[in-house]
Amino acid sequence: MSLSGVFRPGMRVYFVPLVAGIALAASAFLPWVVVGDTALKGVQYTSALWVAALGAAAAILATLSLITRKNSRHPLLLVGLIAFGALLLSWRIMPRAVGERALTVSQAFAIVENTPMGAAPDALAGSGIYLGLAASTVLVLFGLTIVVRRRASRPYVAAEPDDDV
Repeated sequence: MSLSGVFRPGMRVYFVPLVAGIALAASAFLPWVVVGDTALKGVQYTSALWVAALGAAAAILATLSLITRKNSRHPLLLVGLIAFGALLLSWRIMPRAVGERALTVSQAFAIVENTPMGAAPDALAGSGIYLGLAASTVLVLFGLTIVVRRRASRPYVAAEPDDDV
């Protein structure tokens, strides 16, 4: 087997999920929540570890498809859907939870230092969550192409009437 088989016209499309899988895995190491001037990387959260593992799985599936020239769109669709679900929940829940934790810490400092309570710092979703959402969306769309292709490849053909009977 040569390296030129990887670049065959039918298999070049698998570079899309390969890059998306690498981006998905890399998103776990980027900031997921930004509180004030502090960026909290995703690796410290369990969902980010899952996202990193799913990104690695997508990259491995795409690489195996390139090498073996076999289709792996169904597993890539499943990996993309699971990663998208985890990231969507993280995007909705994590900034709020971290913001509440930051408010609690600032209240504790105000009580201990006997100073007036300041405003709670804003907690926003970081670039890691957005990159992960984009990469998982690409994986889902890539996986859905097999559904669209199968649907289009089976056109409806009317049966010819059997008048010879």
